[in-house]
Amino acid sequence: MQTKKGQSIEDSSMQMIEDEIGTHQYNEKEWPIVRRIIHSTADFDFADKNKIIFHKDAIESGMNALRNGCSIVVDVNGVIGGLNKQNPKDFRNNIVCNISNPEIMELAKKEGKTRSQVSMRAAISDIDGGVVVIGNAPTALLEVIQMVKEGIVKPALIVGIPVGFICAAESKEELSKLEEVPFITNIGRKGGSSSASATINAIFKLIRVESSS
Repeated sequence: MQTKKGQSIEDSSMQMIEDEIGTHQYNEKEWPIVRRIIHSTADFDFADKNKIIFHKDAIESGMNALRNGCSIVVDVNGVIGGLNKQNPKDFRNNIVCNISNPEIMELAKKEGKTRSQVSMRAAISDIDGGVVVIGNAPTALLEVIQMVKEGIVKPALIVGIPVGFICAAESKEELSKLEEVPFITNIGRKGGSSSASATINAIFKLIRVESSS
């Protein structure tokens, strides 16, 4: 739970973002997500229209899945670290991260793949109908996209915001072309675990606001 002082600081930060950005082109459900990403990164570039790309069904599909207790499959432990732990506890979401599993490491070596690729393949049952959250590993995102194209998984939402230089921008471009599954992604090299977890925290906040109205 947030302390009173902590909530005051967060509220002031959010107001500062509102004041500095002013008008924007995101809708009423997209903006709280974009604002939360800016809050987690202090990067106002994310406020530019189309820097963050929302599939038309992304937010509603993600809200419905998370509300109903779907699994949350992440690429690295850093994403877990940024999640508000009360949300998956209250909505009974299982958080899955296989990246440090010794069996995954051995299989990756054997198959000549990254651990991120193999860890996604190992989470097929949780990915199907679940929410995938990728903030660090472009190869994980590309693997999930490939699994969707193969027809073996259909996530409720893919949050693909990996940071980096090798294949990061390219993997997000591939995700933006995906028609079969709702997604949230961004253009370019920026992103990261904090951006990815902030996106999920914001969607949970939308769920709570909707439930209380």
